[in-house]
Amino acid sequence: TLWFHLTLDILWVVNGIVFIILLFVTGHWMRIVPTSWDVFPNALSAGLQYLTLDWPTENGWVHYNALQLLSYFAVVFIAAPLAIISGFRMSSFWSKNWTKASQLYPAPLARKIHTPVMLFFVIFIVIHVVLVIGTGLLRNLNTMYASQGDVDPTVYADNWTGFFIFLGSLVVIAAAWIAARPSLLAPVARLFGKVTAR
Repeated sequence: TLWFHLTLDILWVVNGIVFIILLFVTGHWMRIVPTSWDVFPNALSAGLQYLTLDWPTENGWVHYNALQLLSYFAVVFIAAPLAIISGFRMSSFWSKNWTKASQLYPAPLARKIHTPVMLFFVIFIVIHVVLVIGTGLLRNLNTMYASQGDVDPTVYADNWTGFFIFLGSLVVIAAAWIAARPSLLAPVARLFGKVTAR
């Protein structure tokens, strides 16, 4: 299970690196990096609007509101690097020979960072899923899964394409979850080193 965790972590980091490269190469970094101090009062305003359950009407295909912008910025540029740095410190990749580095960055400190970051991701995902459902499931799934949207915020792709792609991804995730059993993982993990049971 530790091997599986580290393997998924490495894939997550590689995916993140590709995402960051594409973000800057395509110029889409401006969608999630604040470029004005106005983002803070605007995010407060959007947050109050969310709390009233009067959902903001911006088309995410075209424009994120300030709260979304700050949220995605926090996930990509704050939480993800903290998860990587703290996870690396606690992993087997951190050499026991790095005594000076271990004194400067002890494992208990890494755990104190890693756990709240994990909770942040869980809370972000729960809120994100609730808002995807509550602000127009078909439209949002089409935007995220089928790359369908329109520059006109009053025109949305309300077909079922994104929903069925999403459903397919859930089936793949469920199958992977079922397959992630020690009896199936151990033979693969043995290809990379010694496997022990606890």
